[in-house]
Amino acid sequence: MHTEDDTLAREDFMKSVLIFLRGNSASGKSTTAKLLQKHFREGTLLVSQDMFRIKMLNVRDTPANLSHDLIRQIVEYGKGKCRYVILEGILNTGRYGDMLKELIHYFDNRTHMYYFDLTLEETIKRHNTRDKKYDFGEDSLRAWFVPHDRLRVADEKVFTDETTQEEILGTVLRDVRLASSRKICQDGF
Repeated sequence: MHTEDDTLAREDFMKSVLIFLRGNSASGKSTTAKLLQKHFREGTLLVSQDMFRIKMLNVRDTPANLSHDLIRQIVEYGKGKCRYVILEGILNTGRYGDMLKELIHYFDNRTHMYYFDLTLEETIKRHNTRDKKYDFGEDSLRAWFVPHDRLRVADEKVFTDETTQEEILGTVLRDVRLASSRKICQDGF
């Protein structure tokens, strides 16, 4: 038997929030995404570009690669089923920009966009502290690096070399709370 709380919870899920975390390799996106998922808890869908592109499909990041549609479909799957959907990855604007803008519309603009705009030097420094440093090196980071690859949509926020992990989490959590409280006020609750 369903209670009124169950119905309210289901209606709340129908208003899924999409959080984009984009930026160059080794900029802190995956770490941030995992921390957010842990904070938001059960029912938070974390979609990692690397998981689909590299681990599942083993394809290069080229235009229209196989992971492109799969990522979009998995993110869309989360709408109405998960309170929070987090999409993280390099998600180069030239290859993924149109898809990302379509997802903003698909989620009825209930989105938060963050771009990790770190310098090449900082990404190399961070990369050298990770286990992935054995998978690929500085030459690859230099080849893949795209500076200032912002999507340039309304309310896109930028994190830099100086932004701490604590500040990043605080910003995202504050933005999500503020958006939720504004929506509640607009709906008259």
